[in-house]
Amino acid sequence: MDGTVVIALGGNAILRRGQSGTAEEQLANLRATAEQIAEIIAADWRVILTHGNGPQVGNILLQNEEARHVVPPMPLDVCGAESQGQIGYLLQRALQDALRVRGMKHPVATVVTMVVVDENDPAFQQPTKPIGPCYSEARARELMERKGYIMKQDTSRGWRRVVPSPEPKRICEREAIRGLVELGVVTIACGGGGIPVVVRGDRLVGVEAVIDKDLASQRLASELGADVLLILTDVDGVAVNWQRPDQRFITSMTVQEARKYQAEGHFPPGSMGPKVEAAVRFVSGGGEQAVICSIESALAGLEGKAGTTIVP
Repeated sequence: MDGTVVIALGGNAILRRGQSGTAEEQLANLRATAEQIAEIIAADWRVILTHGNGPQVGNILLQNEEARHVVPPMPLDVCGAESQGQIGYLLQRALQDALRVRGMKHPVATVVTMVVVDENDPAFQQPTKPIGPCYSEARARELMERKGYIMKQDTSRGWRRVVPSPEPKRICEREAIRGLVELGVVTIACGGGGIPVVVRGDRLVGVEAVIDKDLASQRLASELGADVLLILTDVDGVAVNWQRPDQRFITSMTVQEARKYQAEGHFPPGSMGPKVEAAVRFVSGGGEQAVICSIESALAGLEGKAGTTIVP
């Protein structure tokens, strides 16, 4: 057994640029991704999968708005849970088929996952995460007045709702996930960064927020004591001077080197920034290594033959 790996799937694993997001499109993309994951499982790794949910939860919110006069719209935390079930179902199908072809009988299960955040997190005072569809200025102002949304103009596309993106503090279903992994179940968890909840007295309460998927994946990997955090994306690895003539891909870097590059501003917050931060936190917290690579190079990345490896 090579160990336990938490694999964070990027959005391109589910929906490609330019696609409309039909169930058939998403399943076809996930079948290609499942082939890569099956190779890792065949190499005797225990696998926990996480994934994003941006387009899917955006579509659910749009359906909410369009049907609001027919059925009650659901709050953002419930929409996040819906997307976890939706994507988990498609990923389970794709992965079980890929394993079955290889004669492997590993069960696959999805855990609807809540993640505790701090109600006093500064992010709640400065919402920054765009969600849902774009609106006209008139419609945006109506939503701000009627529902109390915070809306910001999204360049020339229109107005979008923005919500807080607080730090993940604790994975509620950690022990359930651990038990499944110990039983040999390939487990899908923390979809979309998990459903954000806060603790109020003796209750968990869902909040209108979005947790970064890579940071939630790191929290899960650290709490489970995983050996490796593997972050799959749509580029070959981490680069400095991105899209400049002197662009350079990094095959390996220490935590100290990563922090230096971060301070120099090489990793923008909307793209590679959270991935590198998650990798650094995981390794700093005792993980053996973190790897950032393309989906197509997943197994090679684990073997140190592709992507960027972050080590202590």
